[in-house]
Amino acid sequence: MAASSENTAAAQPDSDLQHPRSPGDLFWSFSALALQGFGGVFAVAQREMVDRKRWVTREQFLGDFAAAQILPGPNMVNFALMMGDRTFGLRGAFAALAGMLFFPGILVLALAILFSNIGSLPEVQGALRGMGAVVAGLIASSAARLIGALKESVMGLLPCVLFIIAAFIAVGLLHVPMVWVLFVVGGMAWFWAWRQLGAVRVQRTGA
Repeated sequence: MAASSENTAAAQPDSDLQHPRSPGDLFWSFSALALQGFGGVFAVAQREMVDRKRWVTREQFLGDFAAAQILPGPNMVNFALMMGDRTFGLRGAFAALAGMLFFPGILVLALAILFSNIGSLPEVQGALRGMGAVVAGLIASSAARLIGALKESVMGLLPCVLFIIAAFIAVGLLHVPMVWVLFVVGGMAWFWAWRQLGAVRVQRTGA
């Protein structure tokens, strides 16, 4: 039942989207999001932004996160800046950025002080390794749910899957540096999308 309601929320049209009420709403929302993101905020952000708050559609989230991933700097910080700027301009961008960094920054400093004393204990090392598997599972589940959004992509589902496989092989198996994967695989994906958009424009003009 919960999964059904989440899928329904993700499929809402643009007209049914909600919007942050104020920069303060952005600050507290991104603060809550960041404090939940142990090991990475991506999985939590997808659930909160798309399913729970419905600030963006699944397709919009995928596009925004792709842009945030390409830009220099932490991808979720970039995403927060774009989200805040889109709704409340510069004030919103700073509010979302502060939410992403303020409370997590304090928590990280406190944990760093604590970890310096207990980080060498075998129990702590084992717990961290176990959490790594959980984080990998969270990211994989979010990625699997977002693949459905590619059905609506102008690129077509099959080319998108091929680009995903190419990126996985390059990074996961061949250990190619990320910057080259972005330039080569990302460049090919950009060219294909540009070509498909041009074909769509020609069809509409001809119609």
